[in-house]
Formats: sequence, structure tokens, C-alpha cells
Amino acid sequence: MGGQPLSVGRIIRTDADVSEGAAWLAQHDPVLARAYAATGPLPLRRRPDGFGQLLSAIVSQQVSTASARAIWGRLQDAGVDTVQGVKALDEAELRALGLSRQKARYAQALAAAEIDFDALREQPDDHVIKTLTAVTGIGVWTAEIYVMFSLGRADVFAPGDLALQEAARVLYDLPERPKERALRQMAQNWSPWRSVAARLLFAYYRHAKQRDGIS
Repeated sequence: MGGQPLSVGRIIRTDADVSEGAAWLAQHDPVLARAYAATGPLPLRRRPDGFGQLLSAIVSQQVSTASARAIWGRLQDAGVDTVQGVKALDEAELRALGLSRQKARYAQALAAAEIDFDALREQPDDHVIKTLTAVTGIGVWTAEIYVMFSLGRADVFAPGDLALQEAARVLYDLPERPKERALRQMAQNWSPWRSVAARLLFAYYRHAKQRDGIS
């Protein structure tokens, strides 16, 4: 546990942790074993945690990767990737940097929430997700991705993700893409390594797209 409270559970810190989880999944689920054989070693995918990471997620909502990168670069250059940086500007000034009116308000809501991100590292998954989704503009998917990849929790899944749904459809030969509730139920079988299962499904999604010639 590396000194972490029991309520937090296993933390994914290294490639070895990911490999351990992938081996467990392959042993317990022959379908995932087949996917793992196709994808090879899985990426660590750890990201920073904190205010900037969540603000970046807000910026990225419903825009292209290139647009999100450009807007985020402007925010960073202007020093608006911190709580105080956002609080120093009004809505019009945030919009001048490229944020939509809605996202400017989301950014202001995130800054106003004054979340203790250090404390979140010690909180159980459900508490973190509840804290984050209480902020206007942060949905369950964003919160679950944050818990998985910024906090490194080993047993979290994001069943609302379309890539995960599509990968599950192809892998398990389902008649249609599973809805969020159905995929959340499927993911119970992958506990205590649901975050590694997500990494595996993300990797398999890319593999399947390349195999089938889908851009």
C-alpha cells in the first residue's frame, strides 16, 4: 500500500504495477487475455493532479485536440492555469483567451470551489468523485478519469467513455455498444484492477481501429 490509507486502496505508480494488473486480468478473463496478447505492454498513463489538470480537462471538453492545446497554451502563457490566475480575471477576459462563455464560468466555479487537492490524495475514490462532481462543469467521466490517471487509483473505471464502450462491444462480440450502466456492471468482474482494464480497453480500441483501417 506504500503507506497509503486502506480506504484509498492500491495506487498505480509504475509500469510494474500496470503489468501486475494486466497479468491478473489476463488470468481471470480469457477475453482480456486475448486483448492483452494483441496490444502488448500497456502504458502507465499517469498524469499530474491538481487544479491545472482539471482546468485543462474543462478546456478540452467538446473541442478538437488541436484547439484545446492552443487554448490551454494561451491560458498558461497568461498565468491562468492556477486558482489565483483564474480569480484575477473576469468572464470577458477569460473569453478573450479562447474560453467559451460556458467554460469561462466553469473555470470560475472550479477556482471558487478551492478544492484541497493534497487532501484528495488521501480520500477514498467515491469521496473524490463526489467532491469533484459538486463543481459545475465537472461530470462523472472527468472525475473518474482524474481519479484513475491523476491519482493513480487501481480500481476505478469510466464506463461513460465511448472508446471503452466500443472496445467492450468489439471484444465481447456484443450486439451493440454497452450503455454506461451495463459497462459499469461488466467492470465489476475486473475488480481490483479496473483502472488497468480501462488501460487495456483503451489500447485495444486503438489496435482495433488500426486493424480495421479506421482513422
